[in-house]
Amino acid sequence: MTGTAASVDPAGLFDLTGRTALVTGASSGLGERFARVLAAAGATVWATARRKERLERLAAEVTGVRPVPCDVSSEADRAALVERVVEATGPLDVLVNNAGTGSPAKPHAESSSQFVDVLGTNLVAPFHLAQLVAAASAGRPLSIVNVGSIVGLVSTAPRGGASYAASKAGLIGLTRQLAGHWGRDGVRVNALAPGWFRTEMNDAMFTDDASNRWIERNTMLRRPGDAGELDGALLFLASAASTYCTGQVLAVDGGWTAR
Repeated sequence: MTGTAASVDPAGLFDLTGRTALVTGASSGLGERFARVLAAAGATVWATARRKERLERLAAEVTGVRPVPCDVSSEADRAALVERVVEATGPLDVLVNNAGTGSPAKPHAESSSQFVDVLGTNLVAPFHLAQLVAAASAGRPLSIVNVGSIVGLVSTAPRGGASYAASKAGLIGLTRQLAGHWGRDGVRVNALAPGWFRTEMNDAMFTDDASNRWIERNTMLRRPGDAGELDGALLFLASAASTYCTGQVLAVDGGWTAR
């Protein structure tokens, strides 16, 4: 009999056993957490970043994580990365474009070269990696998760530089466009838009009382995000739980963008 409770397996929707994932920027912060979560769900996870020793430490701690150093700002490194991963374990099932950078300069002081560098890592690299991974998918279902930011959805001035905001807004546009082009091939492309989560890049902000009060005042839940509060959203987009979801931006921001 169809439609009975016995035929429903909610936990199985999020099971990634037998799947292979690639997570960029996995040596710290959100990327490291993402690698741990996907591995805990059963995936073989290729964890990439520039800091080899951190990746190796992560792999030693987490079964299923494979370290593969790469500078995603380098076109040659990106191509070599995907070639190595596909050769070792076959086409990927999940790509998490998490690696990112920012410029400390305010918009009036940021140079055009700084702007280009940020876009190179935050926008060009995710596009190229998505292109390479999709080309190697060989008709298999593929989930691409681009890690954006609320800074790409709304202004967070006086926080957030122009290049960072532009790159994250561009990543959201890229997400929708790739989803439209590749949906017929079984490639799903979605984006996470985290609110204020503490990472190495913004650590100074969380040690400043005025900044903390600003976050609390402007977030509906009156606090920044805690470690682990992106886990469910990531697993949803990476797994069979979201097979009919593409071109979407999932904001996990404590209500920041709903103001």
